Amino acid sequence: MLVYIARKLLQTVPVLLGVWTLVFVLFHYVGGDPAYVLLGRHATAQQVAELRAQEGYDSPLYQQYGRYIGQALKFDFGVSRVTHQPIRKMILNGIGPSLTIMLPSFCVMTALAVAIGLFAAFLRNSRNPLFLWMDKSIVILSVLGMSIAMLAFILFGQYVLAYRMGWFPISGYESEWPDRLRYTALPMLIWIFVNLGYDVRYYRTAFLEEADQDYVRTARAKGLSETRIFSKHVLRNGIVPVLTNVVLQIPMLILGSFLLEDFFSIPGLGGITIDAIRNSDLAVIQAMTTVGSMLFIAGTLATDILYAAFDPRVRLE
Repeated sequence: MLVYIARKLLQTVPVLLGVWTLVFVLFHYVGGDPAYVLLGRHATAQQVAELRAQEGYDSPLYQQYGRYIGQALKFDFGVSRVTHQPIRKMILNGIGPSLTIMLPSFCVMTALAVAIGLFAAFLRNSRNPLFLWMDKSIVILSVLGMSIAMLAFILFGQYVLAYRMGWFPISGYESEWPDRLRYTALPMLIWIFVNLGYDVRYYRTAFLEEADQDYVRTARAKGLSETRIFSKHVLRNGIVPVLTNVVLQIPMLILGSFLLEDFFSIPGLGGITIDAIRNSDLAVIQAMTTVGSMLFIAGTLATDILYAAFDPRVRLE
């Protein structure tokens, strides 16, 4: 297992450098001259030259690349040109509000999705027409939930549930409990409904694949009830794809939801990124892109390790 983890860690290094190189190239070539992007097309030559000297854009490209890699390794991305705050401080301050919404929502949504997915797989294996109809209804509702954009849920929640019915504040954020819960309850509900359909379908498929394995047929031949088979054997053996999906979603929990945080005025990482895009704050955008890539690579690495821990055959391969 230690050899497997060490090999995966070594494989992560070139991937991480490749992603950082791609981010650097995109921000320095595809987007055009950063000085003109920041100052606008009507900037004078003197203003452009001063900004290039101030931000280090006039130095050789390899020096800019080395400086960027050093910033990423030290998690120090300089100062925002808009807020004049250290970007590292902005990121650390934004993690808390993002996790306040994402972490409880994710835990509730995952528990619901696993329970509903397992229940739907149980219904699908039944020959009772009513159970089969219930399974189809769950699938249809899941697809319907996946098909509706998050923006529609947000507008419905803010207009109907918040404005018309007055059940929730329309937007805002409080740093103190329990007032914070009043402002985060509606975004959390929206996030759960938006993501529940996809996870229910994914987990239902995973459990159905397990239900077709030989050990399930052996358990039936031994006289075990369907409830015991699904609640004990299918759930335990189908937990590997569940863990894979859960770990891969963790980076998005930290980064937050851009639309939710923007519409509900929540000062999380999603809101910080949207504000940086609006204000053409390239340093913050580049920092958030870099952090996002690091989180996804770390999530993929954690997925491989957990997968090997639950299924020893992976290490043998």
